[in-house]
Amino acid sequence: MNMRYLAFLVIILLAGATLAQPKLKKFQISKEISVMLPKDFAPLSDDEIAREYPATTKPLAVYTSPDGQIDFSVTQKFTQFRSRDLEMLQEFYKANLMEKFTDIDFIRSEVVEIKGEDYIVFEFVSKLADERGVTNLKPVQKYSIIQYLIKGNQIMIFTMHAPFMLKNDWQPTMREIMSSIKFKA
Repeated sequence: MNMRYLAFLVIILLAGATLAQPKLKKFQISKEISVMLPKDFAPLSDDEIAREYPATTKPLAVYTSPDGQIDFSVTQKFTQFRSRDLEMLQEFYKANLMEKFTDIDFIRSEVVEIKGEDYIVFEFVSKLADERGVTNLKPVQKYSIIQYLIKGNQIMIFTMHAPFMLKNDWQPTMREIMSSIKFKA
């Protein structure tokens, strides 16, 4: 067997291995919430969540890829809004996202039904630059999907982020994950 043929075969096999979508398995986030995530994702500990997500409302759960580059989180907050307010809230949350990032390109911004529940869905590519001029770091680019669901007096926020350079590889999987969310009342 000629070496060039063998090298070509190895390249094809490696490309096929990296393009294969990860196998998903069911993770039970709480009594009411489950989601299909890659089976090699692992939950962050409370200490890791506090360090990685310094916010007034701590996420209910955060799962991350083995290399820590891709994460899925669920946050639950009190709200006085109802499901009928989703269209109005969509505009509010969209404006909030536009304020948060240096640049944002929306792929989707809509209210959709997923497994019988209405969600606000934002799918976007964002860029965050240090505009204070303190550092010379390149802007951070991410590919994200964020979904909002109102249940009773709670708003559930499901977030998934990946580095922009992984967008093409992860977009189908992230869409599948985000549409696999199940909420039992």
